[in-house]
Amino acid sequence: MANDIRICDKCNHIRMKTFVPKLQKLAPDAEIKVGCKSYCGPCGKRAFVYINGRYVSAPTEEEVLAKAAPFVKKPK
Repeated sequence: MANDIRICDKCNHIRMKTFVPKLQKLAPDAEIKVGCKSYCGPCGKRAFVYINGRYVSAPTEEEVLAKAAPFVKKPK
């Protein structure tokens, strides 16, 4: 089962150019959807990623990736 990852292209705390490749490395089979997630309150304060049904946020890109890693589904 592929991972479902969603990120907001309007988030002030992540750079799409660097964040998307890091997500692809974290979950190579992921379908990464980029667009507004209507999560503007928290998105305006912290970096976030929506991964397999969970919102994960942290102050920086690196921290949000570390917090999201446990939610990545591994291939069997």
